[in-house]
Amino acid sequence: MADSTVTDDLFDTSSILPSDPVGDDGTRLEVLHDREYRVRAFRKRDDLLLIRGAVRDQKPPGLYIDIDPNPMTIHHMQIDLEIAFPTLEIIGATVGIETHPSASCPSIEGHYDELVGLSIARGFTHKVRELFGGPRGCTHTTALLQAMAPVAIQCMWSMRASQAKRGEGMAQEPSPEQRDMAWRFNLNTCHVWAEDGEQVQQLQAGGEFEPPIWATERMVELGMKPDAWRQRMQG
Repeated sequence: MADSTVTDDLFDTSSILPSDPVGDDGTRLEVLHDREYRVRAFRKRDDLLLIRGAVRDQKPPGLYIDIDPNPMTIHHMQIDLEIAFPTLEIIGATVGIETHPSASCPSIEGHYDELVGLSIARGFTHKVRELFGGPRGCTHTTALLQAMAPVAIQCMWSMRASQAKRGEGMAQEPSPEQRDMAWRFNLNTCHVWAEDGEQVQQLQAGGEFEPPIWATERMVELGMKPDAWRQRMQG
C-alpha cells in the first residue's frame, strides 16, 4: 500500500512544531522520538470522498544502533477510507501496516473491515474504541483513525468549495435543511460549537454563519471583500 508519490507542491510542508527547546546549558535537548501524522482528502466523485492517512514513528540516528547514521522508522501505518458524501458513511476501508515490531502485527489488518457501514459524523470515536481498542486492534492504526475522522468533517465545506470552483455550485440560496446540515456536523465537537453556546444559538435563530478568520484575512490580503467568501460557499 505504500506510495512515495505525493503532491507536496500544493501545501506548505515546513514543520508545524516550534523550534527545538534548549537546556539550561544553552544546547539543544537530545531528541528521542518523532511521531508524524499526515492525512489528505480527495474528491473521487461529487458523492464520494477518499481520506488517506498515515502515521510514522522514527528514532534519531544512532539511538538504538550507535553506528547507524540514519533515522530508524519503527512504525508506519496507512489507511484509506472511502466515504459517501454528504452522509459521511464509510463504504470502503483499507489498512496497511507497513513497518512494525512483530511479524504478527499485520494479521490485524482485516479486522478493520468492520469500519464499513460506520458514520464518521456521529459517535465515531466511541465506536472505534469499542471495535478496535486495546487487544482488538493496532494501537497506532486506531490512533490514526481518530486523527482522520475530523478531516472528513472538514470536507463538508471543502466539497462545496470544489463545486463552486468548478462552476457547479448551487444556483439558489440553500434550503433551511441544507443550511442546517452544513453546521450541525460540528455540534458539540468543541467549546465554540457547544449546543448552548452563542454561535449555535445564533444559527438556530436563523443568523448567518460567520466566515472563518483565516478566510477573511486571506481575502483582505488579496484585495477582496470578505463577503465574497459567503457568496462563494452559497454558489
